[in-house]
Amino acid sequence: MIELKNPAEIEKMRRANQVVAETLQEIRAMIRPGVSTMELEEKARELLNQTRARSAFQGYRGFPCCLCTSINEEVVHGIPSSHRVLKEGDLLSLDFGVELDGWFGDAAVSVGVGRLSPEAGKLIRVTGEALARAIAAMQVGNRLSDIARAVQGHVESHGFSVVQQFVGHGIGRAMHEEPQVPNFGKPRPDYRLREGMVLALEPMVNVGGPEVEIEKDGWTARTADGSLSAHFEHSVAVTVKGPEVLSRLDSSQAC
Repeated sequence: MIELKNPAEIEKMRRANQVVAETLQEIRAMIRPGVSTMELEEKARELLNQTRARSAFQGYRGFPCCLCTSINEEVVHGIPSSHRVLKEGDLLSLDFGVELDGWFGDAAVSVGVGRLSPEAGKLIRVTGEALARAIAAMQVGNRLSDIARAVQGHVESHGFSVVQQFVGHGIGRAMHEEPQVPNFGKPRPDYRLREGMVLALEPMVNVGGPEVEIEKDGWTARTADGSLSAHFEHSVAVTVKGPEVLSRLDSSQAC
């Protein structure tokens, strides 16, 4: 069952998502060669402790951290470690979520460490554009398949592939709610978008094929062919005035 949110509830979700956006902004400012992903995790915990929010990730099905840090061929759910030190040219994806006053927020961003290769730079650009197209498709009366086509069409037009093992999702009183939001093909069932739906849109895009493998840690997903991967995510509400991005900073600076 899809839970529709009223304006007051969407405002509560915005507050949770602002914590997410502000934390990701602070973490991005730390990214440079020589920094370990555990340093980023420790900063995220420090920032979280300054709020009333709690981590949505830490402890979820046993996940050990509050921040996901995925490097290069890692698609999603990378676990921070003091042994993972960022290098010049790395592509780093950050995923972060919180719960505040019973409502969840979730967002992700991919960034370069220092100077990126042209291929990595293009991958980040195209994946960010795919998310923007998905957001634009979140109009009352559209279908989930309109979101999927917007993402897949743009990604494949640039010679990349969309990860199919992981999808977006509804979000609200729980981190993962109905419906699932694929970035490819025609979802089943193909819901129409209604005012009050809030979706976490998150295209994951690979330079090579769409297949992924899970590492021995049980969490880290990497591309099966070792190609680069990027990941962007926003929590977005469907309104009669159009899509409202809840996880974008109020200053209009995207997280």
